[in-house]
Amino acid sequence: MKVWAICGDRWHPTDTVRQGLDRLENGEFQFAITERLEEFDAERLKDYPIVMVCRANSQSDEEKEFWMNEAVQQAFEHYVERGGSLLAVHAGTAGYKEPGVFRRLIGGAFVHHPEACTVTIHPDKQHPIAEGVEEFSVHDEHYFMEWEDPVADLIMTTVSEHGAQPGGWTRTYGRGRVCVLTPGHEAEVWTHPTYQKLLRNALYWCTQKGAAENHAQ
Repeated sequence: MKVWAICGDRWHPTDTVRQGLDRLENGEFQFAITERLEEFDAERLKDYPIVMVCRANSQSDEEKEFWMNEAVQQAFEHYVERGGSLLAVHAGTAGYKEPGVFRRLIGGAFVHHPEACTVTIHPDKQHPIAEGVEEFSVHDEHYFMEWEDPVADLIMTTVSEHGAQPGGWTRTYGRGRVCVLTPGHEAEVWTHPTYQKLLRNALYWCTQKGAAENHAQ
């Protein structure tokens, strides 16, 4: 399965994401990782059934504007509407607090986080992505979200000393699928065996098949 992963911003180094994806790339998935914005070409979207956005809408010292401009947002919207799948992980929800196409597409946005702390992830086992996933705890940024999609399906809740938040959800958009997972600042999250299972299940959900079905093929 070909997956395009877009990552790497001033707060979220590409290597953190790569550590998690390397463990998934075992014959099931082929990840194409883009971190240089000049390598982003909206025409490439059609070449991938799934695109992961793990990059905040931020500027680096070299960039003069936010990467997710209006044209890029519309390209993602058209991609999903026509049947593509979008998986937004952690930083992929940040920088979209203001109303816009991408925020509407993913169904919410990051608002703030306290200092990194122990975050416990409570899966909703009725959701196919959380099937067989047990509760686990990691040291991570606890993302507080504005989640305004009444028809989205909750995957899990994240809980820390600061409260409880929606930690992930899925929704459909046109003919495509959208999945959001908010944990993922620290490498220990990306490489945690249980989070790896969530990621794998999420990727298979995005293909509109179950993980067990795909694994059996």
